[in-house]
Amino acid sequence: MSSFVSLAFVSAALLATGGALVAQPPPNQDQAQAQPQTPTFKSNVELVNILFTVKTKKGQLIPNLEQKDFTVYEDGKQQTIQHFSRETDLPLTLGLLIDISASQERLVDIEREAAAAFFSSVIRQKDEAFLISFGKSTDLLQDYTNSPRLLTAALQDLRPDGQTPMVGRIPVSSGPVPTMGTPKGTLLYDAVYLASNEKLKSEVGRKAIILITDGDDQGSFYDRGAAIEAAQKSDAIIYSIYYVDHGFYAAAGMGFGGGGEGELRKMSEETGGHVFSVGRKHPLDEVFKEIQDELRNQYSIGYESTNPKRDGSFRHIDIKVDNTDYHVQARSGYYATPGDEQ
Repeated sequence: MSSFVSLAFVSAALLATGGALVAQPPPNQDQAQAQPQTPTFKSNVELVNILFTVKTKKGQLIPNLEQKDFTVYEDGKQQTIQHFSRETDLPLTLGLLIDISASQERLVDIEREAAAAFFSSVIRQKDEAFLISFGKSTDLLQDYTNSPRLLTAALQDLRPDGQTPMVGRIPVSSGPVPTMGTPKGTLLYDAVYLASNEKLKSEVGRKAIILITDGDDQGSFYDRGAAIEAAQKSDAIIYSIYYVDHGFYAAAGMGFGGGGEGELRKMSEETGGHVFSVGRKHPLDEVFKEIQDELRNQYSIGYESTNPKRDGSFRHIDIKVDNTDYHVQARSGYYATPGDEQ
């Protein structure tokens, strides 16, 4: 067993949403005069805030619903909605995690091009993003920045496992990890866990992880459940992009391979995200456009839980919409930890 020292990163965002228990102190008089009016709540009240999207059965986004259209339940008990808004322009904190294991080597160039276009169109002055690659290790290629130019430059540093690594990669790792017994191939769950726990947990605002992989994990110290829990505790939505090089698996005598779509679906659905599959009729650049649309067409609901205990337990959330032809895409719940642990 060996240990790696965790890196400490500090960044700032502006608004708290996404499922956190957030204390809402009232603004002082000077702030109230200097800033536009926004919804405020009682002092010392911890609100559960949930970001979500609404879609038709065919997957079309529904952007113009109102508070009266929704009912919220926590552990089966109806809650009183105290805050509702349509979030189309809130600051965004985004992590892009790209699989560079051997099975993805022939896809990296396409990923570079599509991701660069995505960063250019979605990242604005008040947003921040970081870039991590994962394969036999997890590496931070670009720390928080609002510069699409820096993010695009970091994409050029993607090196599939087996190629000569570039100088300057920063390992992103936490806690004891095994060095023997388990082959290292694709540290998928470790990457999600570490991005959530080291990068996003201390941030506030809208937070999302975009994960490009065929869903095959090999050698992670953390399992899928731990990865999901870390994402939920950091209030991050996981958007998974299922991208498979079937030719690689066929050449290796492994059939079609890349059978991890179900694993990705579990992580995404539990955190309020979605799985997008890349194919000839659904190219990667189109997937990125769909993710951008979701990020800019979210709703936010805030309520004070009828269960005041902050015992660390998991609370299940169910958001229902009046129109039965619509589907709510939201995280499955949150951990009721004390406010100072958020």
